[in-house]
Amino acid sequence: MQLPKDLKYTKEHEWARIEGSTITVGITDYAQDKLGDIVFIELGETGTQLKQGDKLGTVESVKSVSDVFTPLSGSIKEVNKEVIDHPELINKDPYNKAWMVRLSADPKGSMNSEMAKLLDADAYEKYCKEAD
Repeated sequence: MQLPKDLKYTKEHEWARIEGSTITVGITDYAQDKLGDIVFIELGETGTQLKQGDKLGTVESVKSVSDVFTPLSGSIKEVNKEVIDHPELINKDPYNKAWMVRLSADPKGSMNSEMAKLLDADAYEKYCKEAD
């Protein structure tokens, strides 16, 4: 299982890369492995305001349909069209080419208190091992 150390993780198996006020979001290698072959993705629209834990889309695999939740509050500033057109990218490269959305952090939000609810790579790895 790949777990980049520079990302934050949720217990719902999303990851967040924070670069200034931009938050890039996707699902983890663990999630894509459990889902199996991903065949369809539906994501929110640009401009949509989301609070931490809100549903931002769905991922459909040959096994099931799963909701994707936002790890941090913000508004969708970019949707990865490539991953919508080629959802199988998630199975191949969940942390780079297969990012799902980029959010603009809520300027009035409490990103620091929200980040405290996320897991680092070591804590997420432990969480996944306990779940198996």
